[in-house]
Amino acid sequence: MAHLKGLYLHMFNHKKHLFFDLDHTIWDFDRNAEETLQDLYHKYNFHQLFNDDSPEQFIATYTVNNHRVWGLYHHGQIDKPTLRKMRFADTFTQLGVDPELFPKDFEEEYLAICPTKTNLFPNAHETLAYLKDRYVLHLISNGFKEACEKKLENSKLYPYFETIVISEIIGINKPDRRIFEHALKNGGALAQDAIMIGDNLDADVRGAQNAGMEAIFFNPLEQEKPADVLHMIKDLKDLQDWF
Repeated sequence: MAHLKGLYLHMFNHKKHLFFDLDHTIWDFDRNAEETLQDLYHKYNFHQLFNDDSPEQFIATYTVNNHRVWGLYHHGQIDKPTLRKMRFADTFTQLGVDPELFPKDFEEEYLAICPTKTNLFPNAHETLAYLKDRYVLHLISNGFKEACEKKLENSKLYPYFETIVISEIIGINKPDRRIFEHALKNGGALAQDAIMIGDNLDADVRGAQNAGMEAIFFNPLEQEKPADVLHMIKDLKDLQDWF
């Protein structure tokens, strides 16, 4: 392990700028969404609608759909209103309930509550504080402006980042190389001096690589590492050994 640490320290010792993804990398989207949905499931009497006292199946189905529609959004195949409609409508349909019965107030309350949750991945604050003393940190998110700002504020993440790029504001989503080029220019960084850390192989890792940056795949679920992915971590704390 010491040899590996030394190898990465040598490999990355020329890096000056670290770019992070937010959702599923620092901010634990699935856990925060689950907490929110558990509360709203009972408030809106979904246990009667689905004939199931437990929200487990509803949350599991929603989680799969949410990941899928965000993939479509990354590539510009759907817009923001369609994403928000599809993830719940498709969940209702798959669970055998008419999506027309989905209450609009549920969506509004979900959007208001979920970004106020503060569950982060283990060692997030500790690692960001460590890295901030040594590198210039930046954020690139495909999230929506109002939600990202709430997450950063409530989770006390703003102080770590010198620059923050939110795709909705500039009108370009990861993996489009132009958002990485914008973020580099905005952060006063050169691609060869920067590295991207994120959970999404398509949006974060390959997107950054296509823009001439190195990338680290954040893989807490321990998926198999694809051959074209050179660097992978399972815990944010690993970055303290690498940098």
